Amino acid sequence: MISEAEIVFKLLLGTVLGGIIGFERQTHGRPAGFRTQLLVCVACVLLMIISEGYYVRAASTDLIRIDPTRIAAGAMTGVGFLGAGVILKTGVSIQGLTTAACIWIVSAIGLAVGAGQYLSAAIGSIITFISLWFLRILEARMPRTVYKYVTLMTDAEGDEDTVRELFERKGFTVTKMDYDITFPVKEKTFLFTIAGKHSSPIKQVLEDISGLNYVRKIEIRSQ
Repeated sequence: MISEAEIVFKLLLGTVLGGIIGFERQTHGRPAGFRTQLLVCVACVLLMIISEGYYVRAASTDLIRIDPTRIAAGAMTGVGFLGAGVILKTGVSIQGLTTAACIWIVSAIGLAVGAGQYLSAAIGSIITFISLWFLRILEARMPRTVYKYVTLMTDAEGDEDTVRELFERKGFTVTKMDYDITFPVKEKTFLFTIAGKHSSPIKQVLEDISGLNYVRKIEIRSQ
């Protein structure tokens, strides 16, 4: 039987570990911040304690077989729905994946604490905090390819080759191009997907394109 002191210790440890990760999320202005991460971790600790306590009470009879991991599996399913709530899709960009992953791993840390696997919970918390806080700095310095989605509206004289050349001159690669024509005015809409280095001068490209006499409207979106 789990002692009262051990129950209190597990809940307090879950509060500390969940709060540390929640602090990092809060300082970076993420939707699932300090309180959310803390509550998720404590909830999973509590669920695991309930699961183990039920198993101990029911194990005295040979007529009942109890699986103490079922509540833990249900907790992970519920956390999946909670994580989906922080994922936002704006245009072609998706935000909140890291925060959703945080909720998932915080729940796993809570279950580890509830199961008495304190070393696993502590190491998992340290790795999570390092990944969120320190690897952010390293990630910002890593060279990476960025994708932009450019919508270009022109009159009937719009020329794809000229626009493509302007992109390539500034270091961008056109990975995909679609267009449609509106009749009877024959307005053209070009949809360019371009790729380039993080430092590629997209502003200069747009200024060059806007100087073309047949361009009517430019819209750019990031991935």
